[in-house]
Amino acid sequence: MQPPPTAVPIVDERPSLWAGAAAPPSLRDKFLEQGFQLTSERASADLVLDLAQPTEASPENSTWTFTLVAPFPTVIDGVSSQELLSTWNGSSFGPFSGIPLLMDQATLAAFSALWDEPAPGAVRIVPSDELLDAAWTQMPAWAIVPFERVEPKWKVLTIDGQSPIQKGFDPSVYPLIANYQLTCSGECPAVTVFQNRDADKLATVVLTGVTALVRATAATMERRGVLYPGEFVREIFREADILHISNEVPFYSQCPTPNPVQPDLRFCSSPRYIELLLDIGTDVVELTGDHFADYGAGAMLETIQIYKDHDMQYYGGGLNLQDGRKPLLLEVNGNKLMFIGCNGKQGFATATDTIPGAVQCDYDYILPQIVVHRAQGYLPIFTVQYFEFDTANATSQQMIDFRKPAEAGAVVVSGSQAHVPQVMEFHGGAFIHYGLGNLFFDQYNLYGSDIRQKGFITRHIFYDGQYLGVELIPTFLPDYARPRLMTPGERVNFLTEYFARSGWDFPQASQ
Repeated sequence: MQPPPTAVPIVDERPSLWAGAAAPPSLRDKFLEQGFQLTSERASADLVLDLAQPTEASPENSTWTFTLVAPFPTVIDGVSSQELLSTWNGSSFGPFSGIPLLMDQATLAAFSALWDEPAPGAVRIVPSDELLDAAWTQMPAWAIVPFERVEPKWKVLTIDGQSPIQKGFDPSVYPLIANYQLTCSGECPAVTVFQNRDADKLATVVLTGVTALVRATAATMERRGVLYPGEFVREIFREADILHISNEVPFYSQCPTPNPVQPDLRFCSSPRYIELLLDIGTDVVELTGDHFADYGAGAMLETIQIYKDHDMQYYGGGLNLQDGRKPLLLEVNGNKLMFIGCNGKQGFATATDTIPGAVQCDYDYILPQIVVHRAQGYLPIFTVQYFEFDTANATSQQMIDFRKPAEAGAVVVSGSQAHVPQVMEFHGGAFIHYGLGNLFFDQYNLYGSDIRQKGFITRHIFYDGQYLGVELIPTFLPDYARPRLMTPGERVNFLTEYFARSGWDFPQASQ
């Protein structure tokens, strides 16, 4: 009888990697994907991954960017590096004075090595997958997370005006950068140097509310210059990779001279006013507006040709129903973006198989488009010309209609109709803003109230095929044409009110 075969042990010949406590798990995992095996024994490891000292900066090091974050409904926009370090060192001053920084164990290990150990009570350790919930539960709160952990329900705070989700970010002056060094017991194998933030993978999309270059807005432009309305917001718009404008009215060569007190609601704009949209850097025009058809098919066709002549893309309306309802598909820095929109009212969407105009909302068509394109890697943005309400709150039916595209896979759902800025929410992984308010429109001090002079510009951040979130930029219209950014005091009051109306009535950090 033959003896049973002897089992031959399987030897794992992959090089072993030891990762220090300060190494982010996501960075460690990238090295393991290169074919290494993890070991707990540093002394016998073939490769050692650990934090490099600041004096050891090298192009051969992996660079990891961290972000200072707070729950999204936080009014404070940012802090100084001195205020951040004061909490770490125990002297604690600034808007988050006395509030411990939340972070996971690896982040604590990294910055303890870079900044020395934190003062007692300065830091609270929370597992990385529990940080967001913990921060929202204990508001006001702030945290340090690796850049790859940014998601829409976080608000990224600036440090000395620098933010890694903004286009003008300068990592050389940003304090939350760590470098990691790979050392080898013998000759190092050829491995990739990693980073968790690559500026070439970042894309920003700015969405805006109602534009109607008519009546007193147009008269002001005639008096002060066509570019006058954009003077205070131009730089924000030009910096965006994609600037969206919801222009509700046609450009028409036979448009009458602007009348500031025009009694009817039949609108058009001089074709010369396209210079304003060009000056602010318009890339995408939404054609869902109620007034697009005010001067008939000829004016709509003229308008679309003007957009084409200036390489402006459009959606939500078009030469006919087929042209207007198709999704607008773009790719920006590797991010696949989809715009789709419609008019949700009756009697304003004129597009048919043969007639131009805005397209009627048809969710039986729109929702499958969102599902299909999301499956193909697109990040859908759905905008809608909805019913107008003189209130910040969304109606129950409005919430039903806006949540449908979110549940289908849209990452952003935004109301283009509102003359009054409306509330917002997170739903089904999407950010929903029920109405942005006016951008360029003459509703100044209407009915003795300034509510229609207030509005939102929203800057949406995309990175490496993911939606990271939104920055809210409040505006105020001090005259009939030219919006400006809100002052710090106006902004605090406005955001505090709108966060509370949105159901986020949390204590805030000191202003």
